[in-house]
Amino acid sequence: MRRALDGVVVLDLTTALAGPYATMLLAGLGARVIKVENRLTGGDAARNNSPYLTGDGLSLRRTCEKDMSLSHLSRSRNKESLTLDLKSSRGHDIFLDLVGTADIVVENFSAGVTERLGISYQDLEPANPRLIYTSISGFGADGGDGRAMDTIIQALSGIMLTAGDPGGQPIRCGLPIADLAAPLFAVIGTLGAIAHRTRTGEGQQVDVSMLGALTSLVAAEHYEASVKLGMPTRTGQFVPRLAPFGTFECHDGWIAVCAPLDKFAHGVLAAMGSPELVRDRRFAHRDARVENADILHKLIAEWARTQATAEAVATLDSHGVPVAPVRDPVQAMRDERVRARGEVIPLIGADEPGGEKLLGPGLPFVLSKSDTSLEQRAPQLGEHSRTILTELLGYSEQHLDILEQDAVL
Repeated sequence: MRRALDGVVVLDLTTALAGPYATMLLAGLGARVIKVENRLTGGDAARNNSPYLTGDGLSLRRTCEKDMSLSHLSRSRNKESLTLDLKSSRGHDIFLDLVGTADIVVENFSAGVTERLGISYQDLEPANPRLIYTSISGFGADGGDGRAMDTIIQALSGIMLTAGDPGGQPIRCGLPIADLAAPLFAVIGTLGAIAHRTRTGEGQQVDVSMLGALTSLVAAEHYEASVKLGMPTRTGQFVPRLAPFGTFECHDGWIAVCAPLDKFAHGVLAAMGSPELVRDRRFAHRDARVENADILHKLIAEWARTQATAEAVATLDSHGVPVAPVRDPVQAMRDERVRARGEVIPLIGADEPGGEKLLGPGLPFVLSKSDTSLEQRAPQLGEHSRTILTELLGYSEQHLDILEQDAVL
């Protein structure tokens, strides 16, 4: 199958997580993603994230130069690596030549770096007016400087005070949710810019703020209205405005129940062996259940504690109640449904160290007429430098030898 972005060339200037995840998604859609790295600094910072895959399997320490961090192994699939010193005049000139052949540049440098290097959108647009220049930063292109680590963004976005019990300590989302939300919006914006260019021939800058991306998700839950209505913004394991709705502890694990509709709620009461409560005015209808959510959730919690997880799930399911066991991440990644759809895939072949035991993200959507696989392994630093400059810029072997000798590559 052909790919949606076949023929699209992306110059990837990103590092760490937010940027590389965005370009991995573009690579999965078929773009030729050329990862531009500086050999003098060791390339993408994610190359040095423990743990590593070594010739003897997993290790917390690098044992040789060819060992790959799992971060790089996951985020750099389907990419090519070009080493280039952008601080040198020749390196800068080579990059400008590459920009003339490219469709998209993606960067997530700290504020001011692209201007100092002479590779900002304003610097590159004259070389290629059709260029789409996607920037991912902590606070937006006009948001000033600041350390945009995921936990910092979580703290500023308000998300830390959405989970947990009222008055409890802030809770950091276990996933680096800001680092993962921003690249999703970056890809959406980039695809929108491609559509705009198809109609008009114009490139443009796509400016994504990590803080804005995460705070926009927080804003989707209407916390201001909750405060004005006297409802807590932090609800612990339940959601009082939807009842019954939340997680309940069984004697060997936890279950999640989402039953705000009358037919689902009545199914919960029947599954508990209390069908008479269906006629109880406190629980018969949705608004009444919301008003008496604490009482209802307490009754369900008492019942759940007498059940095994599998037993509770089976009983509730037989009564038509939306229910699921609460799984740990390793269990979840091995769900055959997500494996079959390519949403979670092996990071490496079964014949390599680790084999099928190491899983990573695929593209979480399926296109009926376009391939979205990530079948190419992550590259070693500078692995494709000579091939890229030969194919795109026509450099000779002698020219490449000189560039390598002078540490431009």
